[in-house]
Amino acid sequence: MMSAADETRVAIALHGGAGTIERNAMSEELEATYRAFLDDAIIRGYEQLREGRAGLDVVVNVIQLMEDSPLFNAGRGAVYTWEGAHELDASIMHGENLDAGAVAGVSTVKSPIALARAVMEDSPHVMLASRGAEAFALERGFDLVSPEYFATERRREALEAYKANEQAGLKPEADHKFGTVGVVVLDQAGNLIAGTSTGGMTGKRWGRIGDSPVIGAGTYADNRSCAVSATGHGEYFIRHTVARDICARMQFGGATLDEAASTVVMEELIEADGEGGIVAVDPAGRVALVFNTPGMYRASIDATGRKVVGIYGEDETP
Repeated sequence: MMSAADETRVAIALHGGAGTIERNAMSEELEATYRAFLDDAIIRGYEQLREGRAGLDVVVNVIQLMEDSPLFNAGRGAVYTWEGAHELDASIMHGENLDAGAVAGVSTVKSPIALARAVMEDSPHVMLASRGAEAFALERGFDLVSPEYFATERRREALEAYKANEQAGLKPEADHKFGTVGVVVLDQAGNLIAGTSTGGMTGKRWGRIGDSPVIGAGTYADNRSCAVSATGHGEYFIRHTVARDICARMQFGGATLDEAASTVVMEELIEADGEGGIVAVDPAGRVALVFNTPGMYRASIDATGRKVVGIYGEDETP
C-alpha cells in the first residue's frame, strides 16, 4: 500500500547554466562528471520532497550543493569580474504568499542562496546589496569566507582569455556560458518555490548585476501559476521580465506551462537576440526545461516520477 507521501505529487527541476555548451568541446570525463552531479542532485532533492521536507529547504539544499561545486558559476566556482574579484547574486521566492529575498554583489558569503532566504525571512526587505548584505549576514550569524574561497584556475583562465579577446578588438568568447544555477520545486504542501544563484558574467564591470537576484526576471514563484528559475544573458531577462512573464501567461492568459515557457524563451527572447533558458514547474507537477542556446545543464523529476538529465540540445536521458 502506498503511503500518504507516495500519493502526494512532488516535482523538481534544476539548471546549472546555459550557453555554448557543445559535445565536441567537452571531454568524455568532464561530461560524465557533470551528468553524475546532475543525476545525484536531482535525486537528492526529489527524495527530500518525498520525505515531506518543505520546498524552501529543498531549494536551498540543492542549490548549496551546486554553490559548493567548482563545476558551476555560483559560489565556489564563480567567475571573475574585470578587476579579478568575485561578486555573487542570489534570490529565492515562495509561491504561497509571494515572499521573496535576494542579495547582490556579495563577495564574502559562502552561500548566497542561504543569505537570500535570510533576507526573505529575517528582514523587512526583499533585496540587499554588497557591503550592506554582508553586514546583515554577519548580524545573522553567517560564517563569512575570504574572497579567495571562490578562486578557481579555470575561471581565472577564462577571465584572461576574455580580456585578451576584448583588448584585441574581438568579440569576447571566453567561457561563453551563463553559468547561473537554479532550482524549482512543487512540495507536498502544494507550494511552488524557486531559487537562483550566480557568479554573474566573466569580465563584468562597475558592479554589474544581472537577472538572478531580480524577482520577476531571473526568479519567480506563484502557487497560482508556476515557479521559474532562469539562466542567460541577464540584461535581456531583466528587460523582458522573463520569469514573471511565463507565470503571467499561465495565470491571466490560460497558457500551459510548456506554451508559456516556449513562447517567452523561443520567440520573445530570440526576437530580442536574448540567449538563455529556464526551468519551471506548475501546480500539477509538470516541468519545463526550455533553452535557446546549444546546451543547458539540466535535470528534473516530474509528478509522474519521470527523470530527465541533459546537457546538450535534444539530449535528455532518463
